[in-house]
Amino acid sequence: MVNYSRRNLLSGSFCNVEQPQRLPWLKKPAAFTDNCTQCGLCIENCPTNVIEQGSGGFPTIDFSSGECTFCYQCAEVCPEPLFMPEQSTPWNVKAVIDQHCLAVQNIECRSCNDNCEPLAIQFTLQRSHAAIPAINTEQCTGCGACVNVCPTSSIRIKVTPKDGGAYVDM
Repeated sequence: MVNYSRRNLLSGSFCNVEQPQRLPWLKKPAAFTDNCTQCGLCIENCPTNVIEQGSGGFPTIDFSSGECTFCYQCAEVCPEPLFMPEQSTPWNVKAVIDQHCLAVQNIECRSCNDNCEPLAIQFTLQRSHAAIPAINTEQCTGCGACVNVCPTSSIRIKVTPKDGGAYVDM
């Protein structure tokens, strides 16, 4: 398993760096780097090109270039038994909007909403203020379609808290 805190220390990065977003349907995401052979088949076969070679040569998801369509091709081409069945929940990640959102700055913007197919991003109208976005975590699939269209990079995909605690950076 890759130790990111050690890697950050050795690379001179002392701040808390986000861990990479792993592929959907992984049986054991924490053990992914122990079992992945870094063959690159998942990268080659991703139709939306959101899987890229990340740190250490392991595949990661990069939502800055697009969204995950949950096509399951990454799992189908993988020669290792790393993935759960397609009928399983792909992952426990959701979108989160931070304070740099234009709407929070009282500037009208709905780019994220226009690209959210499950309509998980809803806007609350306010008097004398831009409509404020909120993410319905029940509807959010964590596909990342809202990430690359945000003009201020205010949306992140984070691991869903299991106990109602804080979200964890991916």
